[in-house]
Amino acid sequence: MKVTRAAAPLLPLCERLLPTRLTGLSVALLKATALELAILAGHLLLYPSGIIQERRTTPAPPSADAPRLPTEDKPPVVLLHGFIDNRSVFVLLRRALALGGGRHLESLNYSPLTFDIRAAAELLGRHIEDICERTGRERVDVVGHSLGGLIARYYVQRLGGDRRVRTLVTLGTPHGGTQVAPLANAHPIVRQMRPGSDLLEELREPAPGCRTHFVAFWSDFDHVMVPVETACVDHPDLMARNVQVTGIGHLALPVHPTIANEIRQALDEAPTATRPAARPDGLTVA
Repeated sequence: MKVTRAAAPLLPLCERLLPTRLTGLSVALLKATALELAILAGHLLLYPSGIIQERRTTPAPPSADAPRLPTEDKPPVVLLHGFIDNRSVFVLLRRALALGGGRHLESLNYSPLTFDIRAAAELLGRHIEDICERTGRERVDVVGHSLGGLIARYYVQRLGGDRRVRTLVTLGTPHGGTQVAPLANAHPIVRQMRPGSDLLEELREPAPGCRTHFVAFWSDFDHVMVPVETACVDHPDLMARNVQVTGIGHLALPVHPTIANEIRQALDEAPTATRPAARPDGLTVA
């Protein structure tokens, strides 16, 4: 339909300033950016509540006459936050994963003074051993946001953690290294997340027989991952499924209810011996 000159002022501003083919993208980008800012504001309010390390608990065993629920066969889940963050980022995701009961959930805070991903991976390994001892389980699942996913991957690939981690879900994790914020190179961990770093080269080395299944969520509006495809797992020896998310940014990945539902399903599905259970590799978030 032809638009008259009189009607032109009524068109959205972005539609008049941008080519038609970019209008939909720009509107989606504006929505994603607005959501990121809202999530950032909310997270700043919650941040103090997550500074203190979570109290460790031992789940009570079910009574002998109680019916055994399928969720009781699910491994414990460890939630691992990103750079300069804490466990408060998982408030909503934790609530979503707890639906239905029967799943033991724990968050791990690593110190903001940590300057080495390898040291953080060793800490994660000790924490997972403690969980297995307290729960009587042989394996756990891990959900890592951003840097947290890279720490967990190093533990799995380089420290023998694949014997303990059944499924590793990563959310906006720089598996291939990110080039964002060059001025942040003063921090050692940021340097380890750069393409071509010694640590990322270690993760490119062969990993034959790795038993952990990877599910990596990456977003085309993630401004922390540069390029955005760096959040995909690309390794010939790893059993990995990469899920593209459209419509949200970096901070929304551990918060958005649609992603939470997908994470829960990924953890509920028992992986096959070769590849994670087949599911769509694309997800649009309205």
